Amino acid sequence: MELRQLRYFVAVAEREHISDAATALQVAQSAVSRQIANLEAELGAALLERVGRNVRLTVIGKIFYEHAVHALKAIDVAVKQVDEFLDPTQGAIKVGFPTSLASNVMPSVISAFKKQYPDITFQLRQGSYKFLIDAVKNRELNLAFLGPLPKHEPDIASTVLFSEKICALVSSQHSLAKNKQIPLMALHNEDFVLFPEGYVLRQLATDSCKQAGFIPNITSEGEDLDALKGIVAAGMGVTLLPESSIVGNDPLTSKLNITQPIIERSVGIIAPNNRELAPSEQVFLQFVQEFFTHLAQFRR
Repeated sequence: MELRQLRYFVAVAEREHISDAATALQVAQSAVSRQIANLEAELGAALLERVGRNVRLTVIGKIFYEHAVHALKAIDVAVKQVDEFLDPTQGAIKVGFPTSLASNVMPSVISAFKKQYPDITFQLRQGSYKFLIDAVKNRELNLAFLGPLPKHEPDIASTVLFSEKICALVSSQHSLAKNKQIPLMALHNEDFVLFPEGYVLRQLATDSCKQAGFIPNITSEGEDLDALKGIVAAGMGVTLLPESSIVGNDPLTSKLNITQPIIERSVGIIAPNNRELAPSEQVFLQFVQEFFTHLAQFRR
């Protein structure tokens, strides 16, 4: 059984037409027909049957197609990893990130990395906290940025990159807007705008309020930072957000440092513990660690 036979068979199965498959493969139609006939002869079963001018999978063909697709994907991954071991500056990395790191951290890291390694490409995926952890475990993603880092996850290796404060965000017309810092208790009578249930930043905010001595009155929710900031800017509530997500000088909102209690989160990158990282992934992980080490030294 040849790899070429599998590729020809899958191409025909997906198009249900030998001529269209031959065109996509850039080979003669007779070559496709011959290779599939050889494959069927080796298996001792018909994989395709004619329906007018088209073809369709037989019952056995459907079973074989599913395994052929998985086999070709595995071979493609193996070839990619061999290429990367020969040249770590090539490759593609699937990286996940949460919405709280989308506006500042991710663009800064990726743009700096691409200047040094322009031939390594990325597939970026924004997702919820739980999705990112599961995706790294299941190999849907190679690496993921997270904050805070997960605990009690034996299949996940976590690397802390930096810690940051959680700040309050209020409308610029709010009575506290001109304060540089406040105790969290100063917001106990306010309406809160938070992420929906299940988001880690919502849990962090509610836990912090309880630690300060009150339960927040949550009147509005938003699934992304722009939604939360917009609701706050409209004067419809206050929120708690990581400092890195409150960038720039927005004339409609004011950032307030919280003095009591001090609220912080660790931000880092997670990788799978159940497999060895590919060379390009190792290059990126090393770069990310050095990037934030240098950034911390610069800020001192």
